Amino acid sequence: MEAIIRPEAFQDLRQKLDDLGVKGLTVSEVAGCGQQKGQEGIFRGSRFEIKLYPKVKVEMVVENHELGPIIDIIMETCATEEVGDGKIFVSTIDEVFRIRTGETGKQALI
Repeated sequence: MEAIIRPEAFQDLRQKLDDLGVKGLTVSEVAGCGQQKGQEGIFRGSRFEIKLYPKVKVEMVVENHELGPIIDIIMETCATEEVGDGKIFVSTIDEVFRIRTGETGKQALI
């Protein structure tokens, strides 16, 4: 699953996921826009449009039974009820390989 969230929500989310026992995360600084569509600014008399907003993408591979509690934590922690709170995407993983050992499946995640 991946969640695109506001940067200021990440530290609190990270702590709550750690408390839940989620250990493996990939975190990226990203930029994007949705309903916000951007805004206009003025710099030294010139107008310019800011089209992308900074976000944090948090990715994790979890088992199906773990999804509900993790989604609940993300929703509770990251919601401000303002446009731009983010999105959660859930998809399936067909296979995983640990490059170092060649392990596959669940063993590659442990």
